[in-house]
Amino acid sequence: MIFITAKFRVLPEHAEAWPEISREFTEATRAEPGCLWFDWSRSLDDENEYVLVEAFRDGEAGAAHVQSDHFKAAQRKLPRYLVETPRIVNTTVDQDGWSELGEMAVDR
Repeated sequence: MIFITAKFRVLPEHAEAWPEISREFTEATRAEPGCLWFDWSRSLDDENEYVLVEAFRDGEAGAAHVQSDHFKAAQRKLPRYLVETPRIVNTTVDQDGWSELGEMAVDR
C-alpha cells in the first residue's frame, strides 16, 4: 500500500473551521475505491496544525487520487487557508492495513 502522512499548518483564523473547509475533499477521497483510509487529527502541540494519515491500495490507486477532480479542486481551494506548503512523508509499505502494536498489547 501507499502510506502517506502530511502536516498542514492552517492560518490561525481558519484552524477551527478546517474540518469543514476540507470536508468535501475528505469525503470524496474516502469514497475512492482505492482509498484504505483518510484520517485527520489535530496536533496536541500546535492547535493550528492538522495531521493527515492516508493510505491507498497501491500506486495505481494513489495515481487515481492525485488525478481526480476533487484532488484538483483541493489544490485550488486549500492553499489559501494554509501558512505554508504541507510537509509529507510518502512511502510504500508491504501490507494492506494496520498491524497491532504488540508492545502495548491490551489483555482484557
